[in-house]
Amino acid sequence: MTLKSTSDKGLQTLSIHAGETPDSASGASAPSLVMSSTFVVDEEVSFSANNLTSDSPFVYTRWDNPTTQQLEQKLAILEQAEACIAFASGMAASAAVLLSHLSQGDHLVISNTNYPGTAEFARDTLTRLGIEVTPVDTSELSNIENAMRDNTRMVWLETPSNPLLRISDIGGAAAIAHAQNALLAVDSTFASPIATRPLALGADLVVHSLTKYIGGHGDAMGGSVCGSQALLGALRGEALVHYGGVISPFNAWLIMRGMATLPLRMRCHQENALALARFLEDHDKVEKVLYPGLESHPQHALARSQMDNFSGMISFRTADPKQLAARMMQQLEVIHYAVSLGHHRSLVYLMQTDDLIDSSYRLEGAELDKYRDAAGVGVFRLSVGLENSEDLITDLGRVLD
Repeated sequence: MTLKSTSDKGLQTLSIHAGETPDSASGASAPSLVMSSTFVVDEEVSFSANNLTSDSPFVYTRWDNPTTQQLEQKLAILEQAEACIAFASGMAASAAVLLSHLSQGDHLVISNTNYPGTAEFARDTLTRLGIEVTPVDTSELSNIENAMRDNTRMVWLETPSNPLLRISDIGGAAAIAHAQNALLAVDSTFASPIATRPLALGADLVVHSLTKYIGGHGDAMGGSVCGSQALLGALRGEALVHYGGVISPFNAWLIMRGMATLPLRMRCHQENALALARFLEDHDKVEKVLYPGLESHPQHALARSQMDNFSGMISFRTADPKQLAARMMQQLEVIHYAVSLGHHRSLVYLMQTDDLIDSSYRLEGAELDKYRDAAGVGVFRLSVGLENSEDLITDLGRVLD
């Protein structure tokens, strides 16, 4: 019993059934968890993973694993991709793409405000390896176009971006990148495949931190890269096998279990986030609210055109954020004051501007002014969970007043 086709199935059905089959030995309906590190083989198999093919049997879990393979198949179907590779974390997935597809002398154009780990990896590690990096505000296509060079090999978007929730035009960026024979990679962690499928819009690779919305429960770390067989075949051999950022089968199993409710969760995340965003926008202690689902968002029209769901991420600014953060740590009852995002419980954290500028983004001049205009001395990044929206509004309202 398995899906005979996936093209005629809805996202809720695919989130549950894609990539999964009942266990052939026991008939178990739920996916089996295979924790073995090694596998007994009954034929001669090369000791080098470089010689393995898609038809090779399971040999060693760093190379491939039945549970991880099911997760990868499910993710590929949701992202409308030919193939997918799961990694131990979102950063392992991002590093795999950047290190495997860029070499000394190549040039990368990247969002100038995105996940700090990726920002620091690009500015410190890649440049140390002789790769040129140009960070730009990718929410304006002209910035991408003006940054392209003859040696540009990749454009990297994060949309919506962390923490300002800027939206980048994936189709437009793909056209610019491909005109230069460069790849377009999109970190779609904030969106999830329920909101946006970048490959269908022209991207070559889509990256996720599975720790966030796709896993959804804050109890398993993972990452993934989806794309064509050609691009991911080389990535599996080099990045997965040799860099070693291999996801635990147990984490893969947990994330796959979380994916069964992904469409339902994303619907609730969006409903709750829109309610909280409107509450915050009307609150006299809140100076600015950034949420793609609000008409006031600078790229609201673009968000509507390429997102089927506005997700659950809100950024907002107040007059004295450090004082408010101190109250949040002591007084919040429902919302947790903690980093990370995309979990079933709501999380909030102050993203201080000076800290991010000094350690991660290193913006100067007009770009720094633009960031400060949006973020002030800091924005609260609020990952809206699945609680009752009335309880979340009451919790926030108490610390704001």
